[in-house]
Amino acid sequence: MACQSQGIQQLLQAEKRAAEKVAEARKRKARRLKQAKEEAQAEIEQYRLQREKEFKAKEAAALGSHGSCSTEMERETREKMTVLKNFFLHNREEVLDNLLAFVCDIRPEIHENYRPCG
Repeated sequence: MACQSQGIQQLLQAEKRAAEKVAEARKRKARRLKQAKEEAQAEIEQYRLQREKEFKAKEAAALGSHGSCSTEMERETREKMTVLKNFFLHNREEVLDNLLAFVCDIRPEIHENYRPCG
């Protein structure tokens, strides 16, 4: 009976060591997966930066002349705004006087479509 008890103890210890080895293997596997994921993430980021740099270069090449066009348009717009502002300041009083004259000069008239009933 003591022999059986000793055999059972050995089996329990062997099972415990096996469980520890499995747990350690799982930990190693998790570490390797985490490391592989980090490496892949770094590689993806590097590739994204490279593609973005290429895109910016192509965009600059395609729109190189467009930049000067936009600055020219902005300059022309500023000039037109200045001219319009000057016209506004010059004609403001006259327009206000005309508007007030139309509003204040009331001439009561019967509408042409009015038909007296009766």
